[in-house]
Amino acid sequence: MRLLRSYLFAPGNDERLLARVFTAGADAVVLDLEDAVPESEKARARACVHAAVQRQTGESKGRPPAYVRVNPLTSSHWRADIDAVLIPGVSGIRVPKAEDLESICRLNDAITDRERALGLAHDSVVVVATIESARGVANLAQIVRGPRVVGLAFGAADFCADVGADATDGAASLLARSALVAASGWRRLSPPVASVFTRFNDDEGLRADTLGQKRLGFFGRSAIHPRQVPIIHEVFDPTPAEAEEARGVIGMFEAAVASGRGVTHTEGSFVDLAVVRRARSLLDLLQRVGSSSRGGNRR
Repeated sequence: MRLLRSYLFAPGNDERLLARVFTAGADAVVLDLEDAVPESEKARARACVHAAVQRQTGESKGRPPAYVRVNPLTSSHWRADIDAVLIPGVSGIRVPKAEDLESICRLNDAITDRERALGLAHDSVVVVATIESARGVANLAQIVRGPRVVGLAFGAADFCADVGADATDGAASLLARSALVAASGWRRLSPPVASVFTRFNDDEGLRADTLGQKRLGFFGRSAIHPRQVPIIHEVFDPTPAEAEEARGVIGMFEAAVASGRGVTHTEGSFVDLAVVRRARSLLDLLQRVGSSSRGGNRR
């Protein structure tokens, strides 16, 4: 489990934004071949994304990991997307509108073929499945068991459109979002990634909504504009109290293991290996981003 705070999107057919997205300060980038790209631009977008990943792989050692959002697995485009853009330097595939295990398995086969063709290690490319429909929520137990699936993301606008709910009312998607958190916990996946916040000029709205997502059990958020990234980071930066608690949990667990026990408790809370993994991931994030010097989220 590696925690990332922000995933900044860039349209795959916009060469100017593709050149800038890697240096915008996000923890990860998502190069989009789906909604941001019109039908007539799909082929050119693949070529642009391929070139952008190649350029960054060759020129920048410290670049953020690159994910590619392919077209839906029900479309005629996704296989061509995989063949064109899955090259060294791509860390993972974002699957939009994930709804069933069978399609995830077909995607796995296509990725495996590319890994073999390129001489990449097996399972070097991960999959993040985006849940955007009632069917996707209903089939979560299947989807989280899919090969390569390391985490989930939520697409609020498409989900609300699918069920006829008001996308501006967080309560409309609360049950679905809670289901993502529960399914991720059940399979010990990374916490789910929150949906984009479309009002990119509303800083306080973004901050409040992101805090709500964090409290629900999400970690990290997709972003559509670089100005959103610092606020997202502010919310998900480990606070000094969270870091201290994580160190305490790890210390108590290691002491329990040394004494022959696999579980322990702290202040009435049960601590097992899953809790310790989350604590270690939090400290890993702290080390990577240097949050200790900034004090984390202070609002």
